[in-house]
Formats: sequence, structure tokens, C-alpha cells
Amino acid sequence: MKKIALCLCLIALSACSEQRTTAQASQTKPLIKADRILVDKSDRTLILFKDGAEIYRYTNIRFGDAPKGHKQFEGDEKTPEGRYTINGRNPASAFHLSLRISYPNAADSAYAKAKGRSPGGDIFIHGQPNGWTGPAIKSDWTDGCIALTNEEMQLLWTQVDDGTAIEIRP
Repeated sequence: MKKIALCLCLIALSACSEQRTTAQASQTKPLIKADRILVDKSDRTLILFKDGAEIYRYTNIRFGDAPKGHKQFEGDEKTPEGRYTINGRNPASAFHLSLRISYPNAADSAYAKAKGRSPGGDIFIHGQPNGWTGPAIKSDWTDGCIALTNEEMQLLWTQVDDGTAIEIRP
């Protein structure tokens, strides 16, 4: 009888350890890196794709103080629209992590120059301001960047490499 009870205990422990291993494995499965980012300003979404399939969606993202329309000039507080790339990252920015967007492109620069103005620059995807202790800022508040919560930015930082294509739609 004791041998049967011992066997049953060992079987139960073995099953528990297999379940724990399976749960741990699902939490540590390989991270899928995005090969494309789509930002939809009207839906306030940032969607990551790999080989044409959606792999992650961020919602309620924030933009510049003037979110409608394409960024044309320095100081207009608009978020650019069009096709760009992620062309740098700054772990020590004034905000919680930042991924640089390659704005302005040649067309943006030519348009601004034709109007005798600067197109501006330093457009990033970033988290909240460093030192900010309140909840995530809920209104549009950047000077043209795309803002996420710090937790979202932490995850995005690991999902996107430099050179990733980004399309920003109205």
C-alpha cells in the first residue's frame, strides 16, 4: 500500500513539474521581431507586422499637440505622415527610451525649403518624460513624436530593430 501511495505521489509531482516547465516555456518563447510598423493616427494604433501578419497592436497612442495633418515645418507640432524607417535609438533620451523616425525624407525637406522654412526633425517613438511620476499622459502632448506608456515602450524597444520600415497614415 505504501509503495502504491509513493508511486502516486511521484506521478503527481512529475506532472506538476511538467506543467511548470510548460508554463515557463510559454513565457520565454522567442520574441518575434517586427519587419514593419503601421501607425494609424485616426485609430490611434501602432501595429507591428512580421511577414505580412500582425504580431502586436498598441492602442491609445499619443501624438503632437496638432495631430491632424502631415508635419511640414519645424514647430508645427504635427506628427509626420508617410513612409520612413527607424534609424536610431536612444536609451538615454529625455523620455523613457526613444526610437528615431527618419523624418524628414527628401520630399519633406524639399517642400519646406521651397517655402523658405525648416522641416524640423527629431521625431521619435518614445515613452513618458523621464521623472514623470503620474499616470500616462492621456492627451496629445508631444512636439510631433509618437508617445506610448513606459511599459509599452519597454516592449516595443525589444520588438523593433533599426532599419524597420514605418508607415504613418492619417
